[in-house]
Formats: sequence, C-alpha cells, structure tokens
Amino acid sequence: MFAALVFAGGIYAIVAPGGAQGAAPLTPAAEAGKALYDVSCITCHGANAQGVAGRGPSLIGVGSAAVEFQVETGRMPAARQEAQAERKDPQYTVDQARQLGAYIQELGGGPQLPEGEDFASKGDIARGGELYRINCSSCHAFSGGGGALSSGKFAPSLEPATDRQIYAAMLTGPQNMPVFGDNELSPQDKFDIIAYVQNLKSDSDPGGWGLGRFGPVTEGLAIFLVGVVALVFAALWIAGKS
Repeated sequence: MFAALVFAGGIYAIVAPGGAQGAAPLTPAAEAGKALYDVSCITCHGANAQGVAGRGPSLIGVGSAAVEFQVETGRMPAARQEAQAERKDPQYTVDQARQLGAYIQELGGGPQLPEGEDFASKGDIARGGELYRINCSSCHAFSGGGGALSSGKFAPSLEPATDRQIYAAMLTGPQNMPVFGDNELSPQDKFDIIAYVQNLKSDSDPGGWGLGRFGPVTEGLAIFLVGVVALVFAALWIAGKS
C-alpha cells in the first residue's frame, strides 16, 4: 500500500508539477499597493479582496481602472455607506492610487486604462459631441454640469474630471453610471467624448454667440428682433414682386 501511494504521488508530481507551487509573486507596484490595501481597505473589502457582508463589495475582477477612479476622486476610502459616494479630496496620491490598482489587477484581473495622461488630443471634438449627446447628456446635461437622479442619487459634474478619470468612468460604470465597454464605445469613441468634454471647459460658448451669457431673455429678444425684421423685409419683398 505504501509503495502504491508513493508511486501515485510520483506520477502526480510529474504530470502536474505546478500544482505544488505557490502563487506568482507580485510586482513591486502591486506589493506597494498591497501594503496600502492592508492599512485602509482590508476592513471593508476583506483580506483577499473578496468583500465583507454589510461593509464592502468584492473587488475581484473590478480591475485597476475602477480602483484608480474611486481612489483618485476621493470616493474611496468611504467613511460610511450612503446613497452615493461623493467626490472629495483624495487621501492618496495618484501614484498610490495606481499602486492599489496594480494590486487589485494582479489579484483578480479586470478592465485597465490605456497608458498615458492626455487622451483628449487623440479625439475628434465634433464626433465626440455627437456621442456625448447620445450617451451622456441625459444624465450629465449638455454642459457637463451634472443632474439629479432618483433616490438621492445624482450624476456629478464633469468639471474636475481628468482624461483618465472620464475614461475609467465610461469603462467601469461607477455607481449609477452604465458600463460603456469597448463593444458599446470603442477606445477611439471614448477619446472623442473626452476631447469634447474637455473642450467644453475651455469654450464658454460652444453653441455660438453667447449674447453676454445673460440667459434666455436676451436670447429670445435677439431671436425675436432678428426674426421679425427678416419677416418684415420678406413680406415687403413679396408685396413688391406681386
């Protein structure tokens, strides 16, 4: 019996030599992220990022993109569970947020952001405007200022968002936002939307002449005066021809 067990064990070791090996070592960035995770995240998300009931969800499979977005915008760590986690001053630097993202990425995989910081320069503003109006304006408004949703939730303003944060939000769908994966919006589509959103911040009058930006009164008055004058001259021209 002993000889049979030894023989079976030897055959198994030959056929599956990797079975006795441990998990692959973490990269230096992920090791640094794990140290941060064990200090600030483990209480709610668990020792293996599998979540803790009533405290925080599992992070397996969320990817580095989701972690970077939540940590860089200060939404995580959260003091308590609310209808919606609001943007606030981050507790970690950009590098630390990406180290946390690297740890979660190596732990369970998931969506990742492209390399680089400047995505707006890769996009087409006009096409991005079309995509934004179709996919984003119903919640974030045409100006990107955000808007109210149901049950105490809201679509936040896009004013403080960086290129990477906008891309991460589209890719991961934080909170009430739908996920716009690469099947729905290609990477180039995302670059186009980012280019449009960032252009909104620098172009105070994307629709044309702002008329002093005093609101609908001046706009309506200008339309009325221009329209009435045009109609009067059109009527006189028609009368003269007849």
